[in-house]
Amino acid sequence: KDIADGIIRTIGNPFERFSEDKLRLMRAVRLAARFDFAIEINTYEALVGSAHDIKDISKERVRDEIVKILTESNAKRGIELLNKTGLLDIILPEVTAMKGVEQPPEKHPEGDVYTHTLIMLDLMENPSAEFALGVLLHDVGKPAVFEKTDKIRFKKHAEVGAQIALQLLERLRFSNKQIEHIVNLVRNHSTFKDVKKMKKSTLKRFLSTEKFEDYLELHRLDRLASGRNLNTWEYCKEMLNKTPEEDLKPKPLITGDDLTDLGFKPGPHYKDILRHIEDEQLEGRIESKSEAVNIIKKEFGHLSSLYK
Repeated sequence: KDIADGIIRTIGNPFERFSEDKLRLMRAVRLAARFDFAIEINTYEALVGSAHDIKDISKERVRDEIVKILTESNAKRGIELLNKTGLLDIILPEVTAMKGVEQPPEKHPEGDVYTHTLIMLDLMENPSAEFALGVLLHDVGKPAVFEKTDKIRFKKHAEVGAQIALQLLERLRFSNKQIEHIVNLVRNHSTFKDVKKMKKSTLKRFLSTEKFEDYLELHRLDRLASGRNLNTWEYCKEMLNKTPEEDLKPKPLITGDDLTDLGFKPGPHYKDILRHIEDEQLEGRIESKSEAVNIIKKEFGHLSSLYK
């Protein structure tokens, strides 16, 4: 009958059920969100009263429930329920810190950082765990750098957010590969504001970032959640469509072995030289190895300390 009526309820005494397996605190929220069910009042009150017990559960089990809440469906309601029951402040205090943090109304008429993030979560479609965490944490650095003088500013919030996200994800025992991608999503989500001003080489490197589709989709949701236009998103899509893969990631014209053959002694300067040649290649100024060699001789040939 409860299933038919859309109700989440424990069997018997809810305090006893939650004490038997404290992860049920999060499962009740997850199932209520996933199926859009209501939580029965006694079960809800026991959930709120027992929320602090979630501290007794291993970080790995908590992590897995968070991922399910964010990816199964209705992530927005899942986070809202975690917040209302007090669980969010215990397992993800970095997210509750976003509540009430003002944003410039001309850029974010939707409201504070927490509200903006919830809207983005609601816009997700079949997200991976990494993408969903990227959305949840993309603005997690804003509370720490909030500044209000003549206007509201969040200086370096993406970089600060990346550091906060790293600590959070390590605490919850995510894999190194997952952490790397999520942290990069947080760190680079603001890069899109500069794409139209980038040099060709910088833009091509950005567009060829691994799993760039996640960066692009996060940016799209970020814009939609604040009611802003998708011009930057459309620009990146256009550039991707009209730029061949071999132009985004061209085959290197010069290698470290070539530098050794030219008489250079191995060292950290190899990276600088190779990067310079790649820049020239990405800018479309050179196309052949001989042109690359000429650039090297012209730009670095006079530096005798670099030679054997």
